Amino acid sequence: MIAPLALAVLAAGGTAPRPAHSFAAVEATVRRGIRLGIFPGAVVVVGRRDTVLYSRGFGRLTWARTGPAPSPSSTRWDLASLTKVVATTSAMLVLVERGLVSLDAPVARYLPRFTGGDRELVTVRMLLDHTSGLPPYIAFYRLAASREAVIDLLYQQPLVRPPGQRAEYSDLNGMLLGLLVEAVSGTPLDAFTSSEVFTPLGMTATLFAPALPAGASVAPSWSQAGRPEPGRVNDDNSYVLGGVSGHAGLFSTGSDLARYAQAWLHEGTTSSGRWVSRETLDEFLRVSPASGTRALGWDTPDPNRAEPSVYGKLAGPATYGHTGWTGTMLWIDPGRNLFLVFLTNRSLEPRARHSVRALRRLRGRLSELVDAVASR
Repeated sequence: MIAPLALAVLAAGGTAPRPAHSFAAVEATVRRGIRLGIFPGAVVVVGRRDTVLYSRGFGRLTWARTGPAPSPSSTRWDLASLTKVVATTSAMLVLVERGLVSLDAPVARYLPRFTGGDRELVTVRMLLDHTSGLPPYIAFYRLAASREAVIDLLYQQPLVRPPGQRAEYSDLNGMLLGLLVEAVSGTPLDAFTSSEVFTPLGMTATLFAPALPAGASVAPSWSQAGRPEPGRVNDDNSYVLGGVSGHAGLFSTGSDLARYAQAWLHEGTTSSGRWVSRETLDEFLRVSPASGTRALGWDTPDPNRAEPSVYGKLAGPATYGHTGWTGTMLWIDPGRNLFLVFLTNRSLEPRARHSVRALRRLRGRLSELVDAVASR
């Protein structure tokens, strides 16, 4: 049972930050990323299930020195592949909780067009943990000019390995899951996630690209001929799909993602009551021998990976999270009662060479610093 005071703090997104000097090394690391040209702006939010320990914006929304500064509470960021967990996985969580979707049922039960070439063997679970056998990526935007044409091509993609064999991260899994949510709910993905995920969790600033209000503070993730275009989703496949897809297209703020993380740390309970059961959450956090580090929608740290982990060296064994191409990251560590939201627009004409690699190293360092501060 959550104490009334805890519920109030959760609803407000946290009101008890630690002294700023506790996070001096975190601030220095983020500012170094800006100075090196990895990203022009960022926000960092660190917290526990009942409070926010730290929340701050850095830099500018664009590379212009006089541009507006980002705000953790009001600036929306192109979440890129964080869409897969915050929107799509969460929608699937709700459908599974309500008994409308079975994780081990064939995808074809819900999407009858997904047949042929061993597709009948692909289960919903396999889409979520990336063991479906689908290819990692197809540039559909180069092959089709409409949502309907992209969906036609998606259903035609052959498997590249037997389903259920091993995990290989794929955007196509997220795209199909978005279609599955729509087929089962009878509602567009953006409308379903708004009513069944974002509203119950108090995420009032989270929405897909087409719904971004005019004049809102948006960190651009895309530019055309050197001119930033705020609100234009960076992912071209999502763009052709109208900005609403299961793999990319969602925009959110640091504060909203903090509320999202707190709902998971509270095992599905929010200030307005029970969202989903702990049992369903636990099922989505399980990994299997075939999925490796992949849970359902989420990723987990890989202790055997040679290159530095974005979770750092201090991550607890129960940690789970995800990253996005545009420069976003969210991880949650229930063992330490801790979460980190780190949002940037790395994809906006980075000045640094090999910016993806540089950001990966910076994420790992930042994660270690957050773990160290929170453990004091």
